[in-house]
Amino acid sequence: MTEQLLRSSFGAAAAAYAEHRPDYAQAAVRWALDVAPGQRVLDLGAGTGKLSATLLAVGVDVVAVEPDPAMLAELRRAMPAVRALPGSAEVIPLPDASVDAVVAGNALHWFDMAVAGPEIARVLAPGGVLAGLWNVMDDRIDWVAELERVSGSAAIGPRDTLSAWRTATADMLGPAVRFGSSEQTEFPHGQRRTAESLVATLATRAGMLVMPEADREALLGRIRSFLGSRPETAEGEFTLPMLTGVLRARRQ
Repeated sequence: MTEQLLRSSFGAAAAAYAEHRPDYAQAAVRWALDVAPGQRVLDLGAGTGKLSATLLAVGVDVVAVEPDPAMLAELRRAMPAVRALPGSAEVIPLPDASVDAVVAGNALHWFDMAVAGPEIARVLAPGGVLAGLWNVMDDRIDWVAELERVSGSAAIGPRDTLSAWRTATADMLGPAVRFGSSEQTEFPHGQRRTAESLVATLATRAGMLVMPEADREALLGRIRSFLGSRPETAEGEFTLPMLTGVLRARRQ
């Protein structure tokens, strides 16, 4: 399965992505930006605007760039106040030194950093910040760890759990892509879910979207059965234990 196929899988599920994917912890966004030289922020690979919404909530000036037309249309519908442009990490439609920070929510791993790194550095002001944010499940909780086992890597991959995300993202930035040494940390977060809405959330993962329909439905059925068997998730709403992990570095 190619990275290109996975990367391009989200548009067909744009409405479901907008409905079910979580937002980002405000404390994580503030930490990502607290060493930036100013308040002009690019949300790169912005999807349907989950991170853009949190950026607006913390009071910065946001411009969003997204390559998928369906995702971009969903972003524009949901947040008409955000300037949202077609483009990609490899071809950013902004002038040199025009933003103080570039952030990517659950997207940095899709970028071709050999090309995107210099392009991101181009649009950043001197001393600007690049930060990747990932919402990860807290697999220190027993039922979450068991959900990971039941779901498999198509639904819950190495960047999706607390125990694995740091290792999976540690080498994404560095001198080779024109950034200095990186830092990683996590902030508590959570998402109110029901068993059915959590199944719908997992169905928006790239690995699930590209599975043959019969295999996808069989796996979603196993996940649904597991959630129905656990006292924490069987009835009504619950909080999915999560954290927002942040990887950041400054432009050299």
